Amino acid sequence: MDLKITQATGLKGTVFVPGDKSISHRALIFAALAAGETTITNLLTAADCLSTLQCLRQLGVFIERQDSSVLVRGVGLRGLKEPDNFLDAGNSGTAIRILPGILVGQSFFSILTGDDSLRSRPMEIGRAHV
Repeated sequence: MDLKITQATGLKGTVFVPGDKSISHRALIFAALAAGETTITNLLTAADCLSTLQCLRQLGVFIERQDSSVLVRGVGLRGLKEPDNFLDAGNSGTAIRILPGILVGQSFFSILTGDDSLRSRPMEIGRAHV
């Protein structure tokens, strides 16, 4: 058997990388605040990211998990709705730090909480200097 090796002119294909927690939180939030539908593929389905997903659902965002992707029907920045109950970030430090920045600008009342471990973490609240 003869084997002939020739120089490659390039590579072609698809690379799948593992879901990333930091990017997954942000992808969900950006999709929720966008107007229209967003499909997120390879979302990390760790408990922290699912806490963010559930908080967004409570704020009126339609989110449907489909096999390896997630469909988010964004409501726009002013389309979020007052939740019926506390928003529970679980043990997600990312959710408890990012969501207040979105909630503070809304015209409704909301309470963001977490599990015992999250509530016991030190959280410095910045002070604005005017």
